[in-house]
Amino acid sequence: MLRDAFAEGKTGMKSPGRVGYAVVGLGHFAEYAVLPGFRGSRKAKLVAVVSGDQRKARRLAKKFGAAGIYDYQTYAQCLDNPQVEAVYIATNNSTHAEFAVQAAAAGKHVLCEKPMATTVAECRQMIDACQSHRVRLMIAYRKYFEPAAIGLKSLIAGGRLGPLKILHSAFSTHLRPGMARPAWHFDAKLAGGGALPDVGVYCINTARWVTGLNPVEASAYQWTVDPEAFREVDEHMAFRLNFPGGLVMQATASWGAAKQSFLHVVGDQGWATLVPAFQYDEERRFFGRIGGKWFEKKFPVVNELALELDHLADCIRRHREPAPNGTEGLRDVAVIQAIYQSIHTGRPVKIA
Repeated sequence: MLRDAFAEGKTGMKSPGRVGYAVVGLGHFAEYAVLPGFRGSRKAKLVAVVSGDQRKARRLAKKFGAAGIYDYQTYAQCLDNPQVEAVYIATNNSTHAEFAVQAAAAGKHVLCEKPMATTVAECRQMIDACQSHRVRLMIAYRKYFEPAAIGLKSLIAGGRLGPLKILHSAFSTHLRPGMARPAWHFDAKLAGGGALPDVGVYCINTARWVTGLNPVEASAYQWTVDPEAFREVDEHMAFRLNFPGGLVMQATASWGAAKQSFLHVVGDQGWATLVPAFQYDEERRFFGRIGGKWFEKKFPVVNELALELDHLADCIRRHREPAPNGTEGLRDVAVIQAIYQSIHTGRPVKIA
């Protein structure tokens, strides 16, 4: 009884059809990744868009077949739309909690872009609201559904690398004000930081996910070569995370280098590398050496956003908790906050 009540929420919907989504925030990633993701979805459909730019909203609604068009002032009307069962929140980081809490109160399920929020306190607000109103909360970690990343996680879980000793990871892209990203990315209050929460969060979350471990201590070093552009947020961030059992991760997040990403895992029996590890639109190479034998696999591009949308839709219909839930998002924000605290204090910081 409790399980069914939780799954229904306030909408009372039990339809076996596709789950209707509203996409809130129509920035670059929403336009070129999230909205196209619905075209490959089997269990989700786009029914509405919400944006501060009505001309853009009308254009994208027509292009991707959304009947509902709303702005931020009429967000409540969007939530009153019975066809909207879930919202995909892709606004600036500082407003994730506000939009999620409002959606939960209206009985709508929530799929929120990473980072989940700018503070742990906001993450808790989101979790509490979704639990109180009996709706699902999922954080948009695409790697949970991407075959190459799943392959790396399976390799580690199977013990073929032996006890893990070292992790190396990086995610960089070249970004400056006035490029593809809106100005809020360079506003510390709106973004919560720069390269670290934007691309570094992939390194943090994927390392936690593939190893099944949570870091206990963080230390970091921050630098910039363009102080005029990066007055408020970090351009480059190198950080170390200490995990239980002696596993150490060295990682770099950067907005000042060529676009690339990798995850390199070393155990006492072998090593494995995934590259590119975090982009959504490139072929992947998964290779390594175990017991003196080389292996290499190639993985074609898949529609990661469709897999993500379908996962939440399936969880809604089957009354299940999403894999990358609010707790996972909160833990990553706690790590990010510890890294920034280490920068400010110049010392390693314990992660609560």
